[in-house]
Amino acid sequence: MYYGDVLRELNDKGVRYLVVGGVALVLHGVVRLTVDLDIMIDLGHENVMKFLSVMEGLGYRPRVPVDAKDFADPGKRREWMEEKNMRVFSFINPKKSANIIDVFVENPMDFEQAYASKKAVDADGFRIPLVSTEDLKGIKRASGREQDLADIEALEEFERMLKDEEEK
Repeated sequence: MYYGDVLRELNDKGVRYLVVGGVALVLHGVVRLTVDLDIMIDLGHENVMKFLSVMEGLGYRPRVPVDAKDFADPGKRREWMEEKNMRVFSFINPKKSANIIDVFVENPMDFEQAYASKKAVDADGFRIPLVSTEDLKGIKRASGREQDLADIEALEEFERMLKDEEEK
């Protein structure tokens, strides 16, 4: 799996996270090309610090020229949102330049609620927590980008196909 090392390490270190975005769409069963890994994490200080430790340990660095630990500061995140219109904070791995991890600066929905309704899938010998299809559609709908609206349509088509198969 493309991001298996990251997801496995997040699990091993007990980071509370959910895969969202294009990778979640693919893991839910929709065929789609995606490059980055979008995740939503519990933004509590302890969890953020565990997340940052994983990123550092795997060689990931912020795409923007700031100290990664700034992400742990809710005031900084709010400042980035207000002054730079930042929605996600990107981590890159200089040794694997195509690997980009985007984490929400502010979660688009209540993390606890999304975590309670998550779906988990098995991959490479471990479980990957995914945002539910309904929550994924909500996040994409709120974004309103053309690609996200197309993703909703593809997910709904896939769900219809599954339902038709079940009815046969």
